[in-house]
Amino acid sequence: MVAKDQLFVEQRKQRDYAVRRPGAERASAVAETQAEAIKMARDMNPDREPLVERVRHTSKGHPDQWRKP
Repeated sequence: MVAKDQLFVEQRKQRDYAVRRPGAERASAVAETQAEAIKMARDMNPDREPLVERVRHTSKGHPDQWRKP
């Protein structure tokens, strides 16, 4: 189960990045770049690292997986 204070950074269809809480339909914040969104998420909750959606294929994961920044 995911904690309520966990934040997620994910890419939107508009090609920008949203910061969301678990189960939220609307973004808590939106940024032009993934780095900006990660910073926003850290500022919103400095006690917990956000989980970041992979937006490209790598040797260690696929876009549908989450990672810590």
